[in-house]
Amino acid sequence: QVQLVESGGGLVQAGGSLRLSCAASGRTFSRYAMGWFRQAPGKEREFVATIMQSGVGTYYADSVKGRFTISRDNAKNTVYLQMNSLKPEDTAVYFCAASSFLYNLHSIASYDYWGQGTQVTVSS
Repeated sequence: QVQLVESGGGLVQAGGSLRLSCAASGRTFSRYAMGWFRQAPGKEREFVATIMQSGVGTYYADSVKGRFTISRDNAKNTVYLQMNSLKPEDTAVYFCAASSFLYNLHSIASYDYWGQGTQVTVSS
């Protein structure tokens, strides 16, 4: 079992930055690829970014590429999402998730554990 707790969400003006954190319980954090997803009101949950177990490979949705950076600290059992140049369309609840898979990491179905989410609101 892996428990995930997100933090760092809030209200920010367009063009601003936020850093989300996701703390994981357990001793097996380094065995999981970690992902960030988001869900806006009335929309489906969508892929944002993922990072491989070792932290070497990272992948991003086109909508956030160049603005968001995912990273992880396996010693602290934590994954981060640095969000810069935020836009109103980035407003959503952001979820972190853990996957035991090595592929299809853009897919919700590939993730075994999910956090409760943290709200990010970007005002124009």
